[in-house]
Amino acid sequence: MPNRFSCLTAALLAATVAAVATGCASDSSDDRPLIVVTTNILGDVVEQIVGDQAEVMTLMQPDADPHSFEISAREAARMLDADLVVSNGFGLEEGLQQHVDTAASEGVPLVSDEDFIVPLKYSAGDAEGDFDPHFWTDPQRMIDVVDGLEGTILDSGMGVDEAAVQATTADYRSALTELDAELAASFAAIPSERRALVTNHHVFGYLAERFDFRVIGAVIPGGTTLASPSASDLAELVSAIEDAGVSTIFADSSQPDRLVQVLADEAEIDVAVLALFTESLSAPGGGAETYLEMMRSNERLIATGLSP
Repeated sequence: MPNRFSCLTAALLAATVAAVATGCASDSSDDRPLIVVTTNILGDVVEQIVGDQAEVMTLMQPDADPHSFEISAREAARMLDADLVVSNGFGLEEGLQQHVDTAASEGVPLVSDEDFIVPLKYSAGDAEGDFDPHFWTDPQRMIDVVDGLEGTILDSGMGVDEAAVQATTADYRSALTELDAELAASFAAIPSERRALVTNHHVFGYLAERFDFRVIGAVIPGGTTLASPSASDLAELVSAIEDAGVSTIFADSSQPDRLVQVLADEAEIDVAVLALFTESLSAPGGGAETYLEMMRSNERLIATGLSP
């Protein structure tokens, strides 16, 4: 006769097997199509488009830097099982590009925002002449991306409800149109001579074009946070700040503002430093959990920082 210890062991083993089986079943219970999205700004937008018609897996964590974030082996493997991979493109996801390329080579359907918009090129700095990936600072271009993604998802054959996706997309398109009008009205109240932007790196080219700002310069003279400024770069920017009478410098919330603060101190003028959510959404409770919240938060800070 088996002793009590053997029976207990067998019972525990059976319970463990059952739990594992249950867990596996729950992991596979979501039979919706899988859309993998690289950045969290774009992930939020895709979620607004598809609603509950697909599972959306966003690779970039809140408050991360899109230029340098990396993913786990498990996440890389799931990309290969995706019904669609959505990326920003234009060289933004530098730490992720190899995985995007691998998924494409394995036949995973891939779409990039560079398929949907006419990009700007950097007009100054180390990246001069390269395409600027930070299109989301212009809500009108985001509407173009939404239109393109809606068509891609509906034409993908992944089996979503066409009417449902069209309805959620229409609602979100209206919200973006409202956002664009709000920003235009708010920024129009800033005197033209004060619409001068200085940031930690070149991130506001699209916003400047859309809402008539002047980009004076950036602490890091390029389109990526992975670059670094030289002493001469900083000296030139100090002169430009003084000439333009800049009152506020804007730093990205995902990056320490040490360099920006050093620049503000070196300029020997009264310059404030404000942190914006320019390249990443925030964690819950951070004030920029969605693209709409992020843009409205930045609008308030820019309007406050540049107004007399």
